[in-house]
Amino acid sequence: MPGTLQTWPPWLEFEEPTDYTPKDQDFDICKQAIIAEYGEEKLRQSWVQVCQDLELVTAEIAEKRSDIFPIFDCEAILKDGFSAEDQAAVKKYGCFIVRQTVSQDEARQAYEVLRQYRNDNQSEIQGWPAESPSMMMIYDSPTQIALRTHPNQLRLQRVLNQLWHDSSAETSPEPLLYSDGIRDRPPKQVFLGLGPHIDAGSLCRWADPTYRRAYEQIFAGNPRAHDAYNLAARKNANQTLFPGRAHSNVFRSFQGWTALTRAAASEGAIMLYPNVSTVIAYTLLRPFFRPPRDPKDVMDATKWEFDADGAWFPGTFKPDSQRLSRASHPHLRLEQCLTHIPDMRPGDTVWWHTDVCHAVDAVHNGRENASVAYIAACPKTESNIKYMKAQLQATREGRPPPDFAAGLILDERHFKGYRGHQGLSEAAKAALGYYL
Repeated sequence: MPGTLQTWPPWLEFEEPTDYTPKDQDFDICKQAIIAEYGEEKLRQSWVQVCQDLELVTAEIAEKRSDIFPIFDCEAILKDGFSAEDQAAVKKYGCFIVRQTVSQDEARQAYEVLRQYRNDNQSEIQGWPAESPSMMMIYDSPTQIALRTHPNQLRLQRVLNQLWHDSSAETSPEPLLYSDGIRDRPPKQVFLGLGPHIDAGSLCRWADPTYRRAYEQIFAGNPRAHDAYNLAARKNANQTLFPGRAHSNVFRSFQGWTALTRAAASEGAIMLYPNVSTVIAYTLLRPFFRPPRDPKDVMDATKWEFDADGAWFPGTFKPDSQRLSRASHPHLRLEQCLTHIPDMRPGDTVWWHTDVCHAVDAVHNGRENASVAYIAACPKTESNIKYMKAQLQATREGRPPPDFAAGLILDERHFKGYRGHQGLSEAAKAALGYYL
């Protein structure tokens, strides 16, 4: 049974500084604003409760390992939706596998088309990271467009968006298609670029008043009341308050990978921390507390000191996603709880809530390339609609999508094998923003 890492990779650790004075006052400003609004007592109440809850969360994950992930058949979901029991599990863990979203034959054929497209246009394709490029900076290859617009993808994404709720009726679960990259990682390639992290911004979760309001119960002493699926609270959050290439302008209800090849533990797969609410609560409360001087007391939340004056946010860097580490976030027990997904076959998809911690395998010990397309579920919100209009215009004009345009010179219209949006269904065109 796959599970946790046998050897922890040399990912960054964020050690507690002995004397830290931030050069950037935004950290201190947002911290003081939260303290002024909610007060030490409420923050401490949440801190102790969350750390106690993590004892149960981490024990369950460490025991079940990869068996903890819900696994569904795509055809069954599209026919009957989630049962009440399944929906509860999905919302609790925030991540799950959907088998055969695309058939194996379709996925394998799509991979062959991708390989040909890459080979035909090799000199024009840039990769990331520079030291071990596997993430291809292309966004409109025939493979990506075919997978994004596949009827099953569109229907499944609608079901996933429906897991969120918005009493204002200003949003819709109808899917919008976000153009993202694609990965093709060869065996033995070491990759340390994506250690444990949470996307959708970093400091902005504390600094943007609207974003902060989405986590109000956490700061107000009621962390168990936090609703991680309240789109009404989340839809206007500013994820790019502090610009950076890691931040998306689009709200993704669930991020996702679509497998083009086999994906397995220690073969370049993704690792997930199967919990939403408790982990994000701990992450948000962590900057308000300083660890005890005696290392033996670190796991006792009541021994942590309230830090009203310090402005150190561990793993928080404005341009980057929110990072986590063993040293800075000990109660998460990352070594025991950052968990390999179950083996995936071509055409399977894995999905994780926008607040779920995840990382990419540092090693790939398999025999074949590990290839996935990044395809997320995005509901119709005002900000998402605005972005999709800009994205479609960029595609028509031969430019990269807005989130990936900085410093990238790319016009795929001139690539051999490029077909663009020819022959797409009306549903696909609607999801791409043609009728917005």
